[in-house]
Amino acid sequence: MASLVTDTRFAAPDDVYQALIDSHRDLTPDQSAMLNAKLILLLANHIGDAEVVAQALSVARKGVM
Repeated sequence: MASLVTDTRFAAPDDVYQALIDSHRDLTPDQSAMLNAKLILLLANHIGDAEVVAQALSVARKGVM
């Protein structure tokens, strides 16, 4: 069983964060939500492991509650 990796794996994490922020520039709130949904589905598909995706969802949800 694979397990969610939460350690930073990017050489330049600030650049990745900036790219995420930039991708939302000039979008309406609805377009921004759609972008997020599409990105989540693309990355979940890339991961390809339902258990890892479930772990990520759990961790993310705890961060907003």
